[in-house]
Amino acid sequence: METPTIDNLTARAYTVPTDVPEADGTLSWNSTTLVLVQAYSGDTVGTGWTYGPPACASIVSGLLSDVVRESNAFDVGGCFDAMVKQVRNAGRQGAVGYAISAVDVALWDLKARLLDLPLHRLLGAVRDDVPVYGSGGFTTYTDAQQEQQLNRWVHDQHLPRVKIKIGEDWGNEPGRDLSRMRDARRLVGDDVELFVDANGAYSRKQAVRVLKAAEDVDVHWIEEPVSSDDLEGLRQIRMMTAADVAAGEYGFDVFYFRRMCAAGAVDCLQIDASRCGGITNWLKSAAVAEAFGLEVSGHCSPHLHVHAAAATSNFRHLEWFHDHVRIEEKFFDGTLDPTGGAVRPDPVAPGNGIRVKTNDIERWRVL
Repeated sequence: METPTIDNLTARAYTVPTDVPEADGTLSWNSTTLVLVQAYSGDTVGTGWTYGPPACASIVSGLLSDVVRESNAFDVGGCFDAMVKQVRNAGRQGAVGYAISAVDVALWDLKARLLDLPLHRLLGAVRDDVPVYGSGGFTTYTDAQQEQQLNRWVHDQHLPRVKIKIGEDWGNEPGRDLSRMRDARRLVGDDVELFVDANGAYSRKQAVRVLKAAEDVDVHWIEEPVSSDDLEGLRQIRMMTAADVAAGEYGFDVFYFRRMCAAGAVDCLQIDASRCGGITNWLKSAAVAEAFGLEVSGHCSPHLHVHAAAATSNFRHLEWFHDHVRIEEKFFDGTLDPTGGAVRPDPVAPGNGIRVKTNDIERWRVL
């Protein structure tokens, strides 16, 4: 067999309006940008993406393309190392890291398609089904909007775990977080796990007060009660609550994840393959967590994570994030149905099992 090479990389950016205004404890937005990367080897195309500024596409075309093009298409690890070295003076954090991630995901998809294997089989599957949780519950939602979303997840799709956003103006509007959490518990019933996400909006003492006041709600998981940079604060809150504390979505390398694990800051480590360095660094970071006896959870970009999650032994669940699910269903054929609380990667289709709706998505293209 002739060794396949990477002939070309392309990157395009698309900005899609939200269906309604969205916000969490620290940020509000009315659109989301997906940066789509495709890697070519002959007639075979691998697809990856990230959610970040349009500048990510320029980074792929500028900094990254030259060090990846003409490489052996099977040597994804070598391409990853070359990209990391290439961006040394640009800095790996932020948009640069997002761009590396999108390319890495595209290269793994390309390799699996060249070998005519589903990606999770190439990686080495440890499970057929990937547990998910419904995620949304934005702070901008009215009570009726939150109720509609929760009812769809729990009663229509039968998801056994759901998450809402909290942390909006706790100091100025005491009780709104608590009332939304209690409403959510009432709507989903006692048998569904209820998660909350403060997006780092609280101080340490505020977070403790909220969790203490919400003891009757039975919160199973609180995400970023304080900034993910405040490792000691996360550790202290973790010691003072029955809810699992989670963080890690802003990690870009294994050193970040090791520091978080070593600090005792989390009960479950969140990893985002669309930010941390793609599937290559997802696997490394999951191994770091496993060395500390921790499970990992996939952050957002659900269809990007499914195959890597199926090949990760210490995996807990995947965030079925409303905003990204909505976009991925618009952009790709082959998306998955979470009904019952889990998704199953296609056991036959090569690569990640999705196909880009090329003509349908042009109306959102910005770069």
